[in-house]
Amino acid sequence: MPEIPTRERWTSMIHELQDRICAALETADGKARFIEDAWERPEGGGGKTRVIANGNVFEKGGVNTSVVFGDVTDAMRTQLPVNGSRWFACGLSLVLHPVNPFVPTVHCNYRMFELYLESGELADRWFGGGTDLTPFYLIEEDARHFHQTYKNSCDSFDPALYPRFKKECDQYFVNGHRNGERRGIGGIFYDYQRAEGEKDTDFWMRFGEACGNAFTAAYIPIVEKRKNTAYTAANKHWQEIRRGRYAEFNLVHDRGTLFGLKTNGRTESILMSLPPVARFEYNYQPAPGTEEDRLLEACLHPREWVTEISEEEKNEWARRSNS
Repeated sequence: MPEIPTRERWTSMIHELQDRICAALETADGKARFIEDAWERPEGGGGKTRVIANGNVFEKGGVNTSVVFGDVTDAMRTQLPVNGSRWFACGLSLVLHPVNPFVPTVHCNYRMFELYLESGELADRWFGGGTDLTPFYLIEEDARHFHQTYKNSCDSFDPALYPRFKKECDQYFVNGHRNGERRGIGGIFYDYQRAEGEKDTDFWMRFGEACGNAFTAAYIPIVEKRKNTAYTAANKHWQEIRRGRYAEFNLVHDRGTLFGLKTNGRTESILMSLPPVARFEYNYQPAPGTEEDRLLEACLHPREWVTEISEEEKNEWARRSNS
C-alpha cells in the first residue's frame, strides 16, 4: 500500500479532528449547532469556518480549518519572516467563549507549514500548536485536570515535552503591555518544530494529532461540571473585563492573527476568536483578596499545576472524561 503524502495525511487528520470536536461541543451545549461557512481564498486554498452562538453553554465560538497556499510575498519575508518561493499551511484553530463565567474560555490550534523553492522542492517544514485555558474564576481542580491531561498526552511521546511546552505557553500568551499579565493559566504551546533525529515528521504529525484529540478530554469535563453554576451580574462584569484582555492579546500579539492578515486570509474567520461582548474600563482593578484578584494573581505568576493533583482527583476526572 503506497504511503499517503504528508500534506494529504495532515489535512485529513485536521478535518477529522474538526468533526469530532464539533460533535462533542454540540452535545455539551445541548441546544446550539455549528453552522459551516466554506470559503475560498483567491490566491489559493480555502477553509471551513464552523461557528456556534447563543447556546445553552457557548455564547460564541468557532472551530475552523484552513488549507491555504500561495507565493511568498515581500511582506511575508520581512514581517513574519519566511523565505522561499511558495508556501503551504494547514491547520485547525478554535476559540470558545461560554455564557457562564465559571466555564473557562479555551483556545486550541494545531498546524503544519511548508516552504518550497522555485523548483518546487520542499525547502522547509515545521509544526506548531497548543491548547490553553482562560478561566474567569480560578477553580484549581479544573486547572490541575486541564494540565494533567496535556501532560499525559505529551508524556506518551517524551516526558521532556510537557515542561518545555508548558513554559513556552506561559511565556507566549502574555500581554507584555500589561506588566507581564498572562491571558489565562496556560497549557501547552510549541512552534517551529522540525524533523530532527528520532523526532521526525511522523513524530510531530502523531504528536499534533494526539494533542488535538486530547482537547475534548481536557475541556468537556470542565464544561459539564461548571455549566450550571449560578452566577451574578458582577460575575458577568468581571468576565467581560477579562474578555477585554483576551481581545488585547489576540489583536496585539498573536502570531496566528498576524499571519492570517498578512497572507490575505479570511478576516471573519481570523477574528472569530474575539469575544461577543467585552469591557475596557479605565484602570480597572479588582478589590484585594477577592476571587477576581486571586485569578489575576494566577495570571501574573504561573504555577506548576500537575505537581498538585492527587490520585483521587485524577480518578474522578478520568471517570468524567469517560462518561
